[in-house]
Order: sequence, then structure tokens, then C-alpha cells
Amino acid sequence: MQARPTTIRYRTMAWLIVASALAYLCRNSIGVAESTVRQDLQLSLEQSGWFLGAFFWSYALFQVPCGWFAHVYGTRRALAIFAFTWSLACFCMGTADSLELLIAAQLLMGISQAGIFPAAVGSIGHWMPLSQRSLACGMLGAGMQVGAITASGLTGTLLTVMEWRWIFFLLAIPGLIWSGLFLIRFRDRPEQANGLNASELSLINQHRQEHIVEADAGGEKNEPVPTPAERVRLSAIFFICGQQICRASGYMFFASWFPTFLQETRGISIEASGYLQGLVLTGTMTGSLLGGMLTDWVWRRTGNLRLSRSGVGAMALTMCGLLVLSAWFVEQVSLAITLLTLGSLFAALAGPPTFATVIDVGGRRVPQLLGLVNMCGNLAAAACPILVGLLFEWTSNWNLVLLLFAIIYITGGICWSLVVPYAKQSTPKTTVASAARREALA
Repeated sequence: MQARPTTIRYRTMAWLIVASALAYLCRNSIGVAESTVRQDLQLSLEQSGWFLGAFFWSYALFQVPCGWFAHVYGTRRALAIFAFTWSLACFCMGTADSLELLIAAQLLMGISQAGIFPAAVGSIGHWMPLSQRSLACGMLGAGMQVGAITASGLTGTLLTVMEWRWIFFLLAIPGLIWSGLFLIRFRDRPEQANGLNASELSLINQHRQEHIVEADAGGEKNEPVPTPAERVRLSAIFFICGQQICRASGYMFFASWFPTFLQETRGISIEASGYLQGLVLTGTMTGSLLGGMLTDWVWRRTGNLRLSRSGVGAMALTMCGLLVLSAWFVEQVSLAITLLTLGSLFAALAGPPTFATVIDVGGRRVPQLLGLVNMCGNLAAAACPILVGLLFEWTSNWNLVLLLFAIIYITGGICWSLVVPYAKQSTPKTTVASAARREALA
């Protein structure tokens, strides 16, 4: 009788989830503290937009280089270096006494965090079986939001009892500790892990070879004309990048200007705006988990990658856009927050299908491909705080921001509907679906 599979893959996921939480703890705290920092350093709204956006410029531009670094040197070394550096950048944020130093700290933070998700998603591709990848990606996304929610509530509370600089000093400590422990305990591949039995290794590798061959189809160097499989992959990559641009732009509003938006349009206090931002981000965390479960459930039931990836993503972003549009017409604070929280939940549903699709079509180049996708999204996210700041300067109407992001999210849903995440189904659908269900029960 075959031994029951061990659970080393879940321990591996725990390391990656904690990394994503710590990263977002550092990067999201500045959103709540923005108005305090702006007043202390006597900055304008436009200048605040520049230092908020600085993170995303370096974060976007270093996605591919850092993805390459993680691919060449492995997740264990790469993430340890990244975590140490972003913690150092967080500490430097607390020492900044000018706009230039704030921008420099944000740029360093962006560089050091650029490789987190290419490295982490690459590890998910190595460690998780096909029927559990979307849930694993959803858990990674939920980890991000745990960090973001913690940053929102904790920063808002600490601002009432201490100077903003000390908050960044404190937030730098967990990442420094994690980086050392991760370097010692993590392993890049299942074959390197102690305690992993043959049953778990077989479970992880089930379906792997056929999807690697399919994802790498059409990549021969001596073939000048793209094959149909390669054309499908390029089309999928193009529209994945398109939806990522829309999704990242929308998320950036909630992560940066949202507390200020509440303060200006609803008369909310700084402390309360931090908690309300945390409430909206709770919707994002819940959506990440539900998106992973829903995507894997559709795959197990149908064996149809397009339905489980593109179908879920298109539905999610379209619903988000409609909910944000509804909030545009609402004056009551509690109802508007409810609609925006539901909208953020639906937006997050599209996160796990994004990561899973990158793994599906990326073959052996998942970190580099996710780096490209994230680069596109974060170039848009980098422009978002500046655009919002300029929009207010031009119109003095914060409510127009909701209309803008409703349109952006609906556009993302259209992009998702055009994503084809595979070239052809190499195994009959019923066979794949039944095999996936057996795999999920293991």
C-alpha cells in the first residue's frame, strides 16, 4: 500500500505567504501615514503623488531583472536578499527628512520587492500539483492582504501614540529576522527537501510533464514562423498583461490614496481611514482565497483551463467595476464602504487565475514571464498616484476617481475574456477532470 503523501509542500507555502505579508506590511504603511508625512515635511499633494509612485516605478522596471535573478540563483537566496533589502529601505524611510530621501527609500523598496512574486510563483510551480496551484496562489495573495490590513490598522493606531518615523523603524524588524531563517530552512525544489516522501513527490509531479511540453511548444530556434501554439501563448501573454495593468491600477488606489479619499470626501479621521482601508483590504484577502478555491474547483469539475482561468477572471473584474460604479452614486459612508469592499473582493478573485495562467503558459520561464506581467501592471500602478493627484488638482473632485476606476476594472474584465491560457488540451477533458479530482483528494 502506498504511503500517504507528506505535507512538506504546505510548509514551503507558509514561508512564501509570510514573505508576502511582510512585504505588504512595509509597503502599505506609507498610504495611511501619507497625510502625516506630507504635513510634517510640508509637501504638496502632487509631491506626495511622486513619492508614493516612486516605489512602483522601480518595482515595475526591476520585475524582469529580479525574476531572472530568482530563476538563476534560486528562490532561497533571492528572497533572503530581497527581504533584507526591503527591511533596510523601510528603516531608511523613517530617517527621511526631504522629498528626495523619501523617493530614494521608496525606489530601494521597489527594487528589493520586485522579485518577490516572480520567485514565489516560480516556487509554487515547482512545489504544488496542478489542481492546487490556484489555491496556493490565492493563499499567496491573501498573505499580501494580511500584511496590507495589518499595516492599515497598525499604522493608523500607532500614529496616535508615536512619531511616524518610529513606525517605519519598527516595521523593518520582522523582515530582517525572516530573511535569516528563510535562508537556513527553505529549499528551492521538492527533491532537495528533507522529510518529503515518494508519494508527495509523485503527487507534485502529476500532470507536470504534459503541461511543460505544451507550454514550451513552438519554441524551437530554427523555426522562424511562430507555430499556432506559440501564437496562442503570445496572445495570452498580451491580454494577461492588459488585465494586470487594470487590476494593479485599481489596487493602487486602495493601497495609496484611499485613506486620503475618505478623509477628503467623507470627513473621516486619519485613524478611522486606516481601519476602513483595512476593511476594504479584508475584502481583497477574502477574494484571494475564494478566487484560488473557485479557480481550482472549476478546473477539477471541467478540466477546462480557459473556463477556470479566463472565465473566473472576466467575471470577477467586470463585477468589481460595476460595484465601484455603484459606489459613485452613494453618499452614505457605510453603504459606499460596503460596495467598495465587495468590489475589492471581486477584484481579488482575478489574482489567483493570473498567477495560475502564468504558470500554465510560462513553461520553464515562469519567473521571467511573471516579471513581465508584473512590470506592465506596476508601470500603470506607478502612474496611478500621480494621475489621481493631478486629477484632483485639475477638478477638485475626488468622486471622479471612482468613475475612473470603474472603467478601468471593466476594461480588465474585457481583457480577461480574450485570454486563452493553453494551446490545446492534450488529454480528454473528462480524463483530466477525473484525474484532477483524484489528485485533490490525495
